[in-house]
Amino acid sequence: MCGRYSLSKSKIDLEERFQAEMLADFKPRYNIAPTQLVPVITSDSPKGFSFFYWGITPDFGQNKPVSQKLINAKAETVHEKISFKSSFERRRCLVPADGFFEWKRLGKKTKIPNRFTLRDDSLFSFAGIWEEYEGLSGEVQHTFLILTTTPNELVEEVHDRMPVILSRENEKKWLDKYTSEAELLNMLKPYPVELMVSYPVSPLVNSVQNDSPGIIRKTSPMDQFGNYTLFG
Repeated sequence: MCGRYSLSKSKIDLEERFQAEMLADFKPRYNIAPTQLVPVITSDSPKGFSFFYWGITPDFGQNKPVSQKLINAKAETVHEKISFKSSFERRRCLVPADGFFEWKRLGKKTKIPNRFTLRDDSLFSFAGIWEEYEGLSGEVQHTFLILTTTPNELVEEVHDRMPVILSRENEKKWLDKYTSEAELLNMLKPYPVELMVSYPVSPLVNSVQNDSPGIIRKTSPMDQFGNYTLFG
């Protein structure tokens, strides 16, 4: 499962990388969590960033644990399941990111958060699908899900799934409504392990209330007392 990611680059970086216009006043995000409103690029509007809720909207997801929120879709079955099939065929999106988090279990109670990025620390995009529907108060709202696949060797050390990271050459094809189903499914593979790195980060990431640059800094290993210390 991909349950947390970062988008710590600037508005200018995003616009240049994706060749899309950001109308909103975007600020870097270090700890993006489900139900939050974040930028995506949709098949309907590929030249601009749209802001959609990840998974479900805050009002609908209030007081529900993350485990009960629908935030991901399996790449292996997204084209078959009734709940995802229409979105996969007609409403695909890019989800810009520069890293994602997973927790490595040590013992029965201890989990160490790890951040995964591209080796050059550049922006990339997850493969996503989106949906439009009427909210509880009658207004039209938009949500998206991130597609996941089997992990590469790096992510496999921590988790049994990883988000689908699209290559740059596949991003336009992912948004193109004329791309065949076979081509789309062929894109949904683990990202090459040699192009990725990972490192432990502060347990500050555990709380969705924390959203600061310190979250994505590399931390030292736990000492014998189980404490974390940020590198200078």
